[in-house]
Amino acid sequence: MLVLFETSVGYAIFKVLNEKKLQEVDSLWKEFETPEKANKIVKLKHFEKFQDTAEALAAFTALMEGKINKQLKKVLKKIVKEAHEPLAVADAKLGGGHKDEKLNLSCIHSPVVNELMRGIRSQMDGLIPGVEPREMAAMCLGLAHSLSRYRLKFSADKVDTMIVQAISLLDDLDKELNNYIMRCREWYGWHFPELGKIISDNLTYCKCLQKVGDRKNYASAQLSELLPEEVEAEVKAAAEISMGTEVSEEDICNILHLCTQVIEISEYRTQLYEYLQNRMMAIAPNVTVMVGELVGARLIAHAGSLLNLAKHAASTVQILGAEKALFRALKSRRDTPKYGLIYHASLVGQTSPKHKGKISRMLAAKTVLAIRYDAFGEDSSSAMGVENRAKLEARLRAIEDRGIRKISGTGKALAKAEKYEHKSEVKTYDPSGDSTLPTCSKKRKIEQVDQEDEIIEKKAKKAKVKIKVEVEEQEEEEDEEGVLVVEEQETSVKKKKKKDKKKHIKEEPLSEEEPCTSTAVPSPEKKKKKKKKKGNED
Repeated sequence: MLVLFETSVGYAIFKVLNEKKLQEVDSLWKEFETPEKANKIVKLKHFEKFQDTAEALAAFTALMEGKINKQLKKVLKKIVKEAHEPLAVADAKLGGGHKDEKLNLSCIHSPVVNELMRGIRSQMDGLIPGVEPREMAAMCLGLAHSLSRYRLKFSADKVDTMIVQAISLLDDLDKELNNYIMRCREWYGWHFPELGKIISDNLTYCKCLQKVGDRKNYASAQLSELLPEEVEAEVKAAAEISMGTEVSEEDICNILHLCTQVIEISEYRTQLYEYLQNRMMAIAPNVTVMVGELVGARLIAHAGSLLNLAKHAASTVQILGAEKALFRALKSRRDTPKYGLIYHASLVGQTSPKHKGKISRMLAAKTVLAIRYDAFGEDSSSAMGVENRAKLEARLRAIEDRGIRKISGTGKALAKAEKYEHKSEVKTYDPSGDSTLPTCSKKRKIEQVDQEDEIIEKKAKKAKVKIKVEVEEQEEEEDEEGVLVVEEQETSVKKKKKKDKKKHIKEEPLSEEEPCTSTAVPSPEKKKKKKKKKGNED
């Protein structure tokens, strides 16, 4: 068995001397502990040295892609094909490459071969004579630098920066174009205000200004290249009866210079858009098929690169660009947004409003697959994107037609059409809202009215009895108060008479003695007796 071993200096082909020891995989490393033991297992048969670093770089880039270099192909034809022995290789793709090239070589790739390669690498200085360690180290360093520079030159990240810059510049150009065109219409509107209403296209408006200038020149100008005949006649008629002010030639020159700038920026924008389309089809063809060039480029620019975008989940890609709305909804505990930048995709745009959230979720899931395929896949075709887009369109049609076609037991039968009943939505005038007085909606029955009248009469009688009792009690209280007042007056008169007698007789004053009034108030007893009499009378 022969072994193909690649080094930074060249290709080495070894002959296995003792194949029985290769059966013991776990103890194979013991056979490569010293160069003497290693020479008993394998022996160098041929060594093809690289001339310079460029040749080594070309050989290793071919090996990384699973292809065979011309130099390696010559060695295999010369050495291996003549020996008629199987070839052990370290890379499974390289073995497939040998079969593709029709070299009729039987290649072997197994764990035993990996252990054998590891042992040869550990004793490489002793197994490959004629190569100094210093030369080997210098070639390794130069090849590493060249390989890193090659990868950096053709890195997907560096190409992504072109897409990010292009889409950012495209957005800036759109903003500047809008500002310039608004300024141009407002500026020239003082001189010819009717032209802005007749010509709605901004680029055509600027080209007409650039060609004619002053409104007096419209009568003799030929605008058939820019405008249809009807619009041209309308513009010329409006120029004759225009209400605009007169401006000087210097003002017209500045306005025309602004129109020139608008036209140049518009032409550059179309060129930049074409460049962005080509770049997106080259870098991310499947994403371009799924969501379009502009939406795909904005997603890549928002994430930073295609690799960063490939690391996002489908739910993140769905709301990418709506971060403010998301955090505002989380803070206020409301519904989170259903879509972000992906809302501008054509599939979401052609969906009815109630199904936009569902379609955006499905589109985000398929778009993430396309992004990862473009970022990490080796194939640059857009077949997967076309297939997934066809599935989404079929799903969209099924959702939109769900109201017409319903799933039955067999899954094929159409739903039975229900009988159509026209329901008028015409509203009649309700006069009950004109009056603020409460109205009775139903007529009361005669029996209910009689019962209510009887209840009212009973309540009135009870109220009269209560009122009589209260009046009598008030009269009794007034009588009692009158008796008390008379008694108090009599006691005051007696006191005065006694004082007068004392003054005339000049007797000693009584010490702290006062005449006692033995008039008892019989009010509570009288009240009780009267109440008993009234109760008996009733």
